[in-house]
Amino acid sequence: MANEYKKDFPIFQSSKNTGLIYFDNAATTQKPQCVIDAISNYYMEDNANPLRGLYDLSGRATQVYEDSRQTVADFLGAHPCEIVFTRNASESLNLVAYTWAMENIKEGDEIAVSISEHHSNILPWQMVCSKKGAKLVWLEVDKTTGELTDNELKKINEKTKLVAIQQVSNVLGITHDVKKIARIAHSAGAKICVDGAQSVPHMKVNVKDLDADFFAFSGHKILAPMGIGVLYAKKEILENTQPFLRGGEMIEYVTRESATWAELPHKFEAGTVNASGAAGLAAALKYVSNIGFDKIQEHDKKITTLLMEKMKEIPHVKIIGNKDPAKHSGIVTFTLDGVHPHDIASLLDTKKIAIRAGHHCAQPLGAYLNETATARASLYFYNDEEEVMSFVKALSEVRKMSGYKD
Repeated sequence: MANEYKKDFPIFQSSKNTGLIYFDNAATTQKPQCVIDAISNYYMEDNANPLRGLYDLSGRATQVYEDSRQTVADFLGAHPCEIVFTRNASESLNLVAYTWAMENIKEGDEIAVSISEHHSNILPWQMVCSKKGAKLVWLEVDKTTGELTDNELKKINEKTKLVAIQQVSNVLGITHDVKKIARIAHSAGAKICVDGAQSVPHMKVNVKDLDADFFAFSGHKILAPMGIGVLYAKKEILENTQPFLRGGEMIEYVTRESATWAELPHKFEAGTVNASGAAGLAAALKYVSNIGFDKIQEHDKKITTLLMEKMKEIPHVKIIGNKDPAKHSGIVTFTLDGVHPHDIASLLDTKKIAIRAGHHCAQPLGAYLNETATARASLYFYNDEEEVMSFVKALSEVRKMSGYKD
């Protein structure tokens, strides 16, 4: 599968990257030529300030931007008015925190978050709880499987006003049953805010089927450029929520004393928008859709299974999380006895293998698992079996390179 698609990615053709094995896709993905072309074509053919000019070029810029919004809406099963463009998932989650949450969370309320969350889905809720006198309630995953048990989900109760949950963990790769959690949250009268940064690249997502109230993701994790993200929110929620940023183009009318806001979703998109980024995101989503998530998930399972089976043959390697490769979404986090994860990454880099090492912006999870730092290999559909075997061979030599004799 990888041989079929790798040619579409200029970075792998560059002489600077000869022999590169890129296993850091959970951090950011590489960009296919069609995405680069979409960005370039916007600036070469359609560049103007969208939504602001009455001339043809500005009209074309606006059309590119709004067509991109439609593509995102179709991709998520949403209406275009429910799609707010942001810089990334972190900004999307903060938008929810500074608007809906600050307006609706009261003293004594509870916000439930899983212990496996990325910091971007923890820090905004810590802030809200601190300012509003609410309580942050931790949903702890099973230390062996990484899954949320029914017993933990019982912590969602009539005091809960928001459940913040990742669909896929960026450390464990586990997929949480968001549809089930949404049902429990709504039964308790709470909203659910889903971090989809790691799920959107690997699985078909329909926000209506999930019944998510909020859903956030970053474009750069699904082949799109950096600096473009998405917040989906139900129309009725957006209609009854005040904007976060205020300024150009998010207004309907301004007087000396007050202002009224533009229609959805523009009231949440103050200032000049990232039209080229939106064009790149649309191209990326179309590219992934053309491949098909059935193929992507089949490849995820096949290549992750090979990776985990071969890693288990290496002495002193410990894989963190579920033993089933099908539950990792291409993410394999591990440690190597006696070698710090930073050293693992540095030594693999001498062989042109790129992985991530550290706390992966999930320090509460690391503390909970007693793993303050780990190494992480994260795969995507352009990675192949040959790369996996090269990675495994290099990893098997790391302890020797570190001075160990076994």
